[in-house]
Amino acid sequence: MDLSDLIARNAAFTPDKLALRFEGETSTYAQLNARIEAAAKALKSEYGIGRGDRVAILSLNRPDYLVLLYACARLGAMMVPLNFRLAVAEQLFILSDAAIKALFVEQAFADVIAPLRAQLPEAHIVGLDFTPEDGSSFDALLTRADGDGRNPHVDLEAPLLIVYTSGTTGRPKGAVLRQEALLWNGVMSQHMHGLTSDDHVLTVLPFFHVGGLNIQTTPALHHGATVTIHPRFAPHTTLDAFAKDRPTLTVLVPATILAVTSHPAWANADLSSLKAISTGSQIVPQDLIDRISTRGVPVLQVYGSTETCPVAVYTRLGGDLTRDGSTGLPGLWCEAKVIDADGVEVPVGTPGEIVVRGPNVFFEYWGNESATRDALHDGWFRTGDIAARDADGYFYVHDRKKNMIISGGENIYAAEIERVLLEHPDVADCGVIGRPDPKWDEVPVAYIIRRAGCTPRAEDLAAHMLAQLARFKVPRDFIFVDDLPRTALGKVQHFRLKQMAEKS
Repeated sequence: MDLSDLIARNAAFTPDKLALRFEGETSTYAQLNARIEAAAKALKSEYGIGRGDRVAILSLNRPDYLVLLYACARLGAMMVPLNFRLAVAEQLFILSDAAIKALFVEQAFADVIAPLRAQLPEAHIVGLDFTPEDGSSFDALLTRADGDGRNPHVDLEAPLLIVYTSGTTGRPKGAVLRQEALLWNGVMSQHMHGLTSDDHVLTVLPFFHVGGLNIQTTPALHHGATVTIHPRFAPHTTLDAFAKDRPTLTVLVPATILAVTSHPAWANADLSSLKAISTGSQIVPQDLIDRISTRGVPVLQVYGSTETCPVAVYTRLGGDLTRDGSTGLPGLWCEAKVIDADGVEVPVGTPGEIVVRGPNVFFEYWGNESATRDALHDGWFRTGDIAARDADGYFYVHDRKKNMIISGGENIYAAEIERVLLEHPDVADCGVIGRPDPKWDEVPVAYIIRRAGCTPRAEDLAAHMLAQLARFKVPRDFIFVDDLPRTALGKVQHFRLKQMAEKS
């Protein structure tokens, strides 16, 4: 079996059951399964997509995102979801690093096509909502589907996703998730949410994040439930959907909770269909949880990362939700513990690093053996996050990965911004930290040492950054200094920069 067989089985049991809703259009499980089969046949017959080949997608949320995911599962291929908020240069790095064989792209993001053709001329280009020059539209491709749409030796151990996450070296790393990771992640989501085929999931978070894709969306499809997809998040459309579409479950990160609960329509919003709202991706302020729970809707927390698919530690519907600040217990099908620097599990109440082991954990970082060795030890994934456990085993996350900035639910590494800043001829050295922000939780701020005789302006540095990085990664402030705090080995001490920022 492969993961797409779950859709096929649901189509057999309940062919007329509503699977997907999107912008007024619907697909039953029978229709979804048929489109997956056609996509797999077309990918194999037209482009020779085989086991292990990489297929990228650059798009807002749409049903064909999921069609391609399960078509890749049937073929044993790997899907590479691209963050549409990245700069073209960043997207090109990922596409090249993954050596993709085909790119499925929305017209809104077609700027990547010309440079991709120059860099990977053999890659096939398919337009999801248009027909690119020297390419094909997705619908036209499906009309040419032929053959069986299967490849030999494909099962749940086959890699399915390469999800790129920012790296401390300044370049993103591709976490490889096997099909079985999504299967067991879905089992834990079912346990977390009490998920059944009667549920209706509203998905507003982007599919390029494992949170948007795997906390509720793919688990819902595995269990025969219905999913309503929004192309992207907006507070008014989310609130409208609560009233009109009557979902039972949704996932919101802190930035989107803030946007929804700050909207003028929140006070009178109809939340009566919701049995829970799940949240995570970072430490969640209790005030945001209270905004929802005081309206009678339970708030579930989930802790995890790209490397854990992401469900790893969670609070459960019907379980103990009274422990303020806790992200819950290790999931039904994985282990998690807190260790010290020597790898020894620490006593109750003692902070240490969270490590996770289970079938939901990633297999490797694509083409990066050293990073894989650093992250995986005897099957345990070292998250770099700091937490403590209470006497009952509940986790309390104290801090995030070293130097990582989380802005509006997006993970940003200081090293990535610093790498690009140091390419500017007027910058001698720099350090980047996250500064608290009432809207985005954090925003990046850069401390700059100018080269002798140079007088760069903040506007010039911002323009330089925008040519290489997504807008949300560009520092909000450029602070010019004569020196930076350093270790004995000359490394910038980011924690001292944060202390300086707090005092200023």
